[in-house]
Formats: sequence, C-alpha cells, structure tokens
Amino acid sequence: MIAGSMTRLCRKGLSYAANDYAWKTDRELALLTTSPPLNITFANYLLQFAVQLRQPDIHEFAIETLDGRHIGNCACYEINPAKSEAEVGIIIGDRNYWDNGYGQDALSALVGYVSDHMKINRVHLKTLSSNKRALRCFAKCGFIPCGQLVRYGQSFILMELRKAGSVGQPPKA
Repeated sequence: MIAGSMTRLCRKGLSYAANDYAWKTDRELALLTTSPPLNITFANYLLQFAVQLRQPDIHEFAIETLDGRHIGNCACYEINPAKSEAEVGIIIGDRNYWDNGYGQDALSALVGYVSDHMKINRVHLKTLSSNKRALRCFAKCGFIPCGQLVRYGQSFILMELRKAGSVGQPPKA
C-alpha cells in the first residue's frame, strides 16, 4: 500500500472489478479518457480484468479514501529503465470526489512511489487538451507541458515531471 495524506493506493485485485466496470461503461467518464464506453457483460469484463491484473509490465492501483472507499484508479506503465522514465495515468471515477484534491493526492503518491522505489527520473502522461480538471491537477503536481499529440481526431497535451538532478534537469536549490 502507498499512502497519501487523503488517499491510499492499493494493488488492484478482483474486488475492485465492479467499480471499474461501472466507470468504464459510463459515457461521461469515457469522454474524459477517449475510450469508448464498454459494451460487454460484467462476466466478460471480469475475465478481461483478471488477465489484465497479471500483466507484469503494468503497475495498477486502486485509489481508496483513508476510510477504504474505492474512488478511482491509477497506473504506471510504459516503464523504460534504460531511460529512467515511465508513463502514468489516473482517473477518479466516483464523481463525489472530484475537485476536492483526491486526484492530486493520489497522483503525488504514485509519482513518489515511481521515483523512489522504481528509480524513475522522468514521469510523463497525456490528457485531452479539453480536460481542464485533469490539466489543473497535473500542474498542481508539478507536471509541465512538453508537447502535443493528435490521435484519432483527439487533441492531447503531453506533460512531464522530472526528478531534480536527473539527466538534463538542474537540481533544485
């Protein structure tokens, strides 16, 4: 478990599948992630979910409040030890926890884990340029824009966070 001040990140397991399924079938959330809403049964999703949990190159976490409520998910993937970099992603699926700092807290905890335990110096992500809530959250966590990408007619902002003292980055004073 990885602790933040408002959240804790727990390794994903089958007990999180029902919420994941609800969030991935939600049309509004799908618009924020650019993934089409799922159109399969929960039983079929559960089979896919179980396979996904066994992928060794993706570190997936459930985001819980300190009292144990599952409110979202985050992950670290595209890990490149040779370049000391990785990509992260996050979603707060429970709308009751939007705009209250839970995403910022969870992302900060994830970045701390990636930097300290995986020895990654550059963490990057991409988000829709129209997702203002995510852009504000990422900026509060220290991510800075580093490019743009257009894919499948969607415009993305690429952002990065470099650990002080990493290659090409001056140490903090």
